[in-house]
Order: sequence, then structure tokens, then C-alpha cells
Amino acid sequence: MAAARGLLWVVCLLRVALATVYFQEEFLDGERWRNRWVQSTNDSQFGHFRLSSGKFYGHKEKDKGLQTTQNGRFYAISARFKPFSNKGKTLVIQYTVKHEQKMDCGGGYVKVFPSDVDQKNLNGKSQYYIMFGPDICGFDIKKIHVILYFKNQYHSNKKSIRCKVDAFTHLYTLILRPDLTYDVKVDGQSIESGSIEYDWHLTSLKKMEKSSAESKDWDQATDSKTQDWEKHFLDASASKPSDWNSELDGDWSAPMLQKPPYQDGLKPEGIDKDVWLHQKMRSTNYLTEYDLSEFENIGAVGLELWQVRSGTIFDNFLITDDEEYAENFGKATWGETKGPEREMDAIQAKEEIRKALEEEEEEELLAGKFNARQNFFNQFHRQDEL
Repeated sequence: MAAARGLLWVVCLLRVALATVYFQEEFLDGERWRNRWVQSTNDSQFGHFRLSSGKFYGHKEKDKGLQTTQNGRFYAISARFKPFSNKGKTLVIQYTVKHEQKMDCGGGYVKVFPSDVDQKNLNGKSQYYIMFGPDICGFDIKKIHVILYFKNQYHSNKKSIRCKVDAFTHLYTLILRPDLTYDVKVDGQSIESGSIEYDWHLTSLKKMEKSSAESKDWDQATDSKTQDWEKHFLDASASKPSDWNSELDGDWSAPMLQKPPYQDGLKPEGIDKDVWLHQKMRSTNYLTEYDLSEFENIGAVGLELWQVRSGTIFDNFLITDDEEYAENFGKATWGETKGPEREMDAIQAKEEIRKALEEEEEEELLAGKFNARQNFFNQFHRQDEL
């Protein structure tokens, strides 16, 4: 196992030369994590985090992560990194989450924030760019959120993406590509993918922007169309006469070669506005502004959520532009400890069963002794009566 893990890390190191890693956190340096992560003080009732690998794990040190510790609390904590823009690049967000307490109602998602987020006052109203991860509450809500911030609004993926509901650690990965495709992975396997444009209820928004841009351009063209049309018929070879007096005669303009068929706000019959000869080129701003998966100032990642029962552990955070690096990082972290974690859980479960049986036997034994004494007392009492 050690050799395999070493090989995976070599692959990861080789990928570093090609990948850009914006943020990576494994909590391998003990309590120094407190120097990187900022607990929000916006509310004195916010729950606190501690570093823990939980009651069962694959590796006691490598599986340590941020664990929620208080029931019925909101939580808010974040870490900052060097701001970047993912424009024209793939964006990969990845982390592990373990609902050791077998979550009944609460969030297990992460949020990606702009660099100017106020970490000390982080709360549910803090603007974020992306919200991604599992959310569980009762029998109805067992989903993976993928929410994107665009045009001052939050837009959710319209597909129902189911999350894991057991007590083991799971690897969650979100990939946003510059061609407006996306991929949601759980434990390294793609469970949902498609088009950001169509899977986020944004098609109508795009159509409205396009229509607005075209209408604006046509209005601008209409205001100056007479002037532009007349310029087309001016004699380009003509020159201003030497005796022309601008103060007396006004501004000089070249004579027209022919009378333009477009005058007095009337449009020639049979000519549609879209093929009008002198309409200005239609704006493509609606395309360049319609950056559904591009964010200019990414600078922080955090946890801002509510939990009824605490105990969730968050670990192995990664933000990068390289899908292959993220895959290898997942294999070198979660991939190496997922098996041993389940083995330890199975051993503990067997031990709990053994102890329960022993306690049951002891109770039966004690109950048997009590019954024997009771029978003896009853017999002795009857003899006295005789």
C-alpha cells in the first residue's frame, strides 16, 4: 500500500508542473490549521469546529479534518487564498465529507467566495460564487446542491442529484469547463453531467439578454440610419469649393450621386431590418457577458451551514484547473483510506455486537439467579405455613 501511495503522489507531483492548484488543504500539520481558517464571529451561537478523524477511520492522522461539534447550530468558517479568475479555464472543486453521525438533517456542502468576503462576519447572507455538496433532511431532501451566482442571482441545477447518506467518507467533485459543460462526481464516478446553459434554467435568461442587445443596437441604428444611408450616396471624389464660406454657407457636404430611396423615416419596402445595409454590426455582448461558469475574483472557500446533529468531518479540499490532478489527488487521499475505514467500522460493529451479547447473557444470568432465589424463598415460605 505504501508503494502504491508513493507512486500516486509521484504522479500528483508531475501533474503540478501542468496544473494550477489554487487551494489545497489536508490538515496534516495539527493545530496550525487555525492560522489558515477563520471562524466567523458574526453570531455568538455559531457552532465550533475541531480537528478529528472521528470514531473510525482509515488512517488516524491523514483522515483528520474539520468536524462539527455542537448539535442544533449554524456553522461558518473559511480560508482565503490568492485571488484568481477561471475565465477560459476549467474549474475543479473537490473535497471529502463524512457524516459519521448518520446525518438526519443538515448540510455538508462547501461555498466558494469572492476574495473580498468578510471572513469574520461570514453568515448566510454573505455573497458566494458557487455552492456545492450534499444536503440531507428527513426522507425528502437527499441531494447534491450545485448553485451558481450569475447576474446578481443564485441559480440551481434543475436536475435532482442524489447524495450519499451513509456514515462513511465520500469524495465530491464538481467540474466546470469553459465550453459550458459540467460534471458532478461522487467517489470518482460521474453521476451527473451536461450543459450549464440548459441545466440551470438559464436558457430564457440568455434569450432575454440577446433580444435586449439586438433591440438596443437596432434603436441606435435607427437614430442614425438616415445619416448613414445618405453618406453612402455622397460623391467621394468631390472637394469643397475654394470660395465656400462655412460661416455664411454652413458646413459643406459632398453632393449626392443619386437620391437615396430612404428618406423621412421611411424604409424601402421588402427590406427587413436584419439585412439593412447600413445597420451597425449587432452586438455580441450578450455572449461575452453570458459567462455562466466564469468568476473574476475567486479568493476564499468555506463552510456555512446548519446541522441538527453534529459530527460531520470535512477534509481534502482542492481547487484547481486540472481534472487529472484532481483525480490523482482523490486517489492519493480518499482512495487510500476508504478501504481501511470500512474495515475499522466493521471491526467496531462486531465488537459492539459481542459486548451487547455479553451484557445480555449477564442480564439473563442475573435474572436466573434472582428467579432461583425467589423460588427458594417461596418454597421456604410455604414450608413455614405448613
